[in-house]
Amino acid sequence: MTRSTRVNVPTWLLHFTVVSQRVVLPDGLKPAAVEIQDGKIKSIRPLKAQHGFQDAGEDVLDCGDAIVAPGLIDTHVHMDEPGREHWEGFTSGTQAAAAGGVTTVIDMPLNNVPATTTGDLLLHKLHASQDQLWVDVGFWGGISPANAHNASIIQGMLQAGALGVKSFMSPSGSDFPNVGLEDVAAALPVLQRAGVPYYIHAELPDLNAPEPKGDPRSHNTWLTARPDSYEIAAQSELFKLIAQLDASASAPGFRLHIAHVSSAKALPALAAAKRKGLPVTAETCPHYLTFAAEGIPDGATAFKCAPPIRSAANQDLLWAALQDGTLDSLATDHSPAPRDMKSLDTGNFLTSWGGIAGLQYALPATWSAMAARGLSPQQLSQWWSSFPATLAGLAGRKGAIAVGLDADLVVWNADALANTTAGALRHKHKLTPFADQAMKGQVQATFVRGQLVFSDGAAFQSAHAMLSPRPCGSALLRTAL
Repeated sequence: MTRSTRVNVPTWLLHFTVVSQRVVLPDGLKPAAVEIQDGKIKSIRPLKAQHGFQDAGEDVLDCGDAIVAPGLIDTHVHMDEPGREHWEGFTSGTQAAAAGGVTTVIDMPLNNVPATTTGDLLLHKLHASQDQLWVDVGFWGGISPANAHNASIIQGMLQAGALGVKSFMSPSGSDFPNVGLEDVAAALPVLQRAGVPYYIHAELPDLNAPEPKGDPRSHNTWLTARPDSYEIAAQSELFKLIAQLDASASAPGFRLHIAHVSSAKALPALAAAKRKGLPVTAETCPHYLTFAAEGIPDGATAFKCAPPIRSAANQDLLWAALQDGTLDSLATDHSPAPRDMKSLDTGNFLTSWGGIAGLQYALPATWSAMAARGLSPQQLSQWWSSFPATLAGLAGRKGAIAVGLDADLVVWNADALANTTAGALRHKHKLTPFADQAMKGQVQATFVRGQLVFSDGAAFQSAHAMLSPRPCGSALLRTAL
């Protein structure tokens, strides 16, 4: 269960109907009329005729054959505020989300300062977000060696509203220390009883590995420094810990969620853990599904991330794992930083900040690759809306177009190219490997609880659905235990 704190809600009442020949519903892609009232989906009706639908006096936004889908839910975003809002910030980050069809983001406990590792620090972050949210935002708490063994601190974060928690098993590059296996083992039973997910960066470095050799301007040098074995080792140890838990003590909602899987060599163990019935799920990211190591130019540090982008053959196996259910969802791991932190002057992959900015490009980056593989808009919504809502404990409110749920919608053209120019990018910093890429999946309009927060023109505006003049997002908080 969640509660929400609304920020600057517009005073007008919203009652209108969105109509399209292609609406992504739980039972398929169908022509439908989606009636919206006061931020919720009031009804879903079949179209009365081929040319549209309208009852007397009803305001209708006819989207033609554009796809109307549940808004995307990005469960892995670094907003960096408070403390590092010069990296991104709630205003620019949520505006970029809206422009990309993302209606809910879940903010990570870093790289803001200080990291969100107590209930009081979560409330501090919540206060910083006020009057800045253009989409709905939830929050993960952070577990580090300093609080992993203190159940009251973990419970304090959940009571303050954290939807779950996040840890790193390798150094984060920020002031958020990584955990050891003993820390994970201490925190797991607390989270199990609370019924919340444990989100974890699963790379276990080899402390005896030699220093990276090779040209630091070559992405292959960075790739060699973060081998597949790090992901394999981390998952192996995590699955052992999960298997030792008393399954009967698990409250609904508990799971171990593996962040940003990049290595296809780690997939067999993940699939085996699922077959055993262990409460484990996993995600990958658009950059792993779009770019391949072979195509990264020397010095192109905009591509640096951890785990690293791997080979084209590896990428094909990640796509297969999404389709067979081994991987459950997608998330951007939007991790921006100022240009001077990306070592652009030297092109040195080893010294560059390891993070990719991609929040605004979630939909087109995913859809372009999906369309080339003959995949469907329903699958995109499963990976970007339905499962993420379940992961974050929002499934009773978000993640689908269904009566009673929040009217979070994205209207998008499957064939038109997205605008990937720097001028259209709303991230605070414009450095991203997605810039100027030809990607299908143009976002035409985004609605958050029935409020229009992004439009590429006047076509989707009316007296009852006008572009919101100010931030109208809500902070999504877990119900106090």
